[in-house]
Amino acid sequence: MRSSPALRSLLLAAVGSTVLAGAAAAQSTANTPTTVDDVIVTGVPYGVSQRAAVIATDVVDEQTLATAPAASLGDLLNGRPGVRSTDFAPGASRPVIRGLSGPRVQVLTNGIGLIDASSVSPDHAVAADPAEANRIEIIRGPATLVYGGSAIGGVVNVLDDRIPTAIPEGGVEGVVSAQASSVDDGRSAFGRVTVGSGNFAFNIDGVKRKTDDYDIPAPAISARRAAAEGIARGDGDKQPNSYTDLQTWGVGGSYIGDKGFAGVSYKDTESEYGTVAEESVFIKLHQKRWDARGEYRFDDGPFSALRGSYGHADYTHTEFEDVDEPGTVFNSDGWEARADLVQRQRGGWNGASGVQALSRNFQAIGEEAFVPTVDIDEVGVYTVQRLDLGNHGFEGGLRYDRRELSGTPIGETSEVNRTFDNWSASAAAFLRPAPGLFLGLSLAHNERAPSEVELFADGVHIATAAYETGDLNLNSEKVTTLEGTAHYDHCRFTGDLHVYHSWYDGFIDERPTGELFLFEEENETFPVYRFVQTGAKFYGFELEGAYALWQDGDRKLSLEGSADYVHAQTDFGPAARIPPYSVTGRLAWTSARFDASAEVRHVGQQDRVANAFELPTDDYTLVNASMAVRPFTQQNVTVFAEARNLTNEEAREHASFLKDIAPLAGRNLRVGVAYRF
Repeated sequence: MRSSPALRSLLLAAVGSTVLAGAAAAQSTANTPTTVDDVIVTGVPYGVSQRAAVIATDVVDEQTLATAPAASLGDLLNGRPGVRSTDFAPGASRPVIRGLSGPRVQVLTNGIGLIDASSVSPDHAVAADPAEANRIEIIRGPATLVYGGSAIGGVVNVLDDRIPTAIPEGGVEGVVSAQASSVDDGRSAFGRVTVGSGNFAFNIDGVKRKTDDYDIPAPAISARRAAAEGIARGDGDKQPNSYTDLQTWGVGGSYIGDKGFAGVSYKDTESEYGTVAEESVFIKLHQKRWDARGEYRFDDGPFSALRGSYGHADYTHTEFEDVDEPGTVFNSDGWEARADLVQRQRGGWNGASGVQALSRNFQAIGEEAFVPTVDIDEVGVYTVQRLDLGNHGFEGGLRYDRRELSGTPIGETSEVNRTFDNWSASAAAFLRPAPGLFLGLSLAHNERAPSEVELFADGVHIATAAYETGDLNLNSEKVTTLEGTAHYDHCRFTGDLHVYHSWYDGFIDERPTGELFLFEEENETFPVYRFVQTGAKFYGFELEGAYALWQDGDRKLSLEGSADYVHAQTDFGPAARIPPYSVTGRLAWTSARFDASAEVRHVGQQDRVANAFELPTDDYTLVNASMAVRPFTQQNVTVFAEARNLTNEEAREHASFLKDIAPLAGRNLRVGVAYRF
């Protein structure tokens, strides 16, 4: 790493020693620990139960993923408490957490960054598909002590088993699934199989998904935009240029012993999708990725395990204006690595310390490239500690990051180097005052370096319909967050409540200058936006609960509900594209053979808009239903069906740049089958 070669060498040596140590481990697998479903590993390497976490967490488990909609990551998670989607067409949709998106929400795969360009622009797809995962963990709010400044808004960690960590029982296990959807003539299939014998295990997986333009319940142009601009809404029952075509496959293998494992994997992702923003523009994405991961478990001493991970990716994203005319090309080539030393639990005291580094070269090539070539290097060190004394406890941690960005601004000849030194810290206390009740209070201070777009942007950005201008003099964004947490799990009722307030110093906001720019190539006029820093306050809550109305053995009828709200204000006024409140109610039946649910979700109107270019969004109510049948005694086959938006309601996601030209999909019936073995 150019900014710190010694630290880079140290980190790679630590990762390498972890892999070699795992490979040298003994041959028995009898003591290999199994995964506990409700333990969250994303927040801290030693893992904490959801019911004992002082931060807001959520999990999508393997069983849910096997029957989940074939969708991009943002669309799949949309609707969970505190989570929405950028909804930039079905092919490119990133999670929005507590009103924050882009570089503030870090999407990981097995704890390592994606090394793609999805945070650069909302029309860039995430190079990880939910179908690859056997588990997805979401952390809402600051989680930067383990993952660095880019996670200032939250983390989505896509966990897969491409590098096996245990020999499968019986020597083989896996899952295959296929489904079809009516709203977009969609069809998808995925499969994953792990085989093992002795000390070796191998995995192969693949995903194929193809959809056409999806049906819409109303004209693509919103009534508000039509009225504001004096244009006709048109007719139209299809969302133009909203098709997708994705295929990804991967292989991996590992050596597994009683003291650890060491493995490597390769993944290849290809995707083509329409941009929606422009009817003639489509995107082709290709990423090749290599990973290595290992763990060595110590027999005794102050530490229980040393873990290491390394990922390298070569990513290309090409925008085509027609079949034979490539336009802008985005390249991202780089690596990321981390090593974590986990302390042995003693008297309720857990802890971990680690080092993380990355190096990435980002290029944008073409007439519409609005960001120059930028080299990004970062190194960080952290420690997190937790003392759990049963009826009460404490948490704390500290992290330091150094991030360097180097590039030659568009139209200039001299390279600019910016280096940011960031410190983050947290402290928390928790109580268990009654059976099933957990109360926590946390205070966190986090710092984030500006992204390459926020610093270097200078040009027309077609995806956001704006001329974007960065500021090379931006400082680190700083935020202090106070959050209260309550978990309750007793008798028939379970519930979670998170209330938070964040104060930003130097919040990086994109604001209109009032100027207009004539883009001669397209003969279009675009408003000019500039990245500026301001004070800001975000506050809100997330609430979810379930009550068992009736239960007999494995049969249960439950009433479930959730709600969320976020309010965001900067010194210039309301922050842009902040989702409105939502409330969801669900009646759910579960049993060994049959599951069913009926759901009503209401999303409120959003009229707190940032500027004249952001229109308010009307409220909407969606009615959904689902069912799953396991017809055989072994319950390894599941036949499932889901109906969404049964009333064919017009719905628009306020967090989306395209909300006024692309509503959410209309009525949809999805059917499929999954087989686990």
